[in-house]
Amino acid sequence: MATKEHQFDISAKLDMQEMKNAVIQAQKEIDTRYDFKGISKEIDLNVGAKTLTLVTSSDNKIDAMRDILISKMNKRGISINSLEELKKEDSSGGNRKYSYKIVDTIEKDEAKIIQTEIKSLKLKVSAVNQGDEIRVTGKNIDDLQTVMKHLKTLELKAPLVFDNFR
Repeated sequence: MATKEHQFDISAKLDMQEMKNAVIQAQKEIDTRYDFKGISKEIDLNVGAKTLTLVTSSDNKIDAMRDILISKMNKRGISINSLEELKKEDSSGGNRKYSYKIVDTIEKDEAKIIQTEIKSLKLKVSAVNQGDEIRVTGKNIDDLQTVMKHLKTLELKAPLVFDNFR
């Protein structure tokens, strides 16, 4: 009887519909909060450019908006590592504007780090970079689960998603 190869894929995919829903929920909560009454406030999600912009009157209000957004993202299963701060700047009308990049790919440097970490475990598994994802294969399911557990402990920019576990 032939032994079966098991595998899974590592990627940084982001469900943009869930992200949209998190932004809508955050906007609703911000609109009803007392500390945001009478001031300009805006959360803008640009799906095409994969950016998120927060605009309001002060840095403290921006922090409050970001905390609300992050809590909504967590409730929807979106990693907070999905947001990478790009810039803070003054906006029109005396407002502050923070821009974030939405991270949904594993960069080459991080892919190399992931592959090196997998090799350092000295398990009978192989990791192959396939562009946007890394495929990990092995004969023992326990080895693959050990790899997943170890990778979850790493401090990486990209939020790791494990798919197609077979």
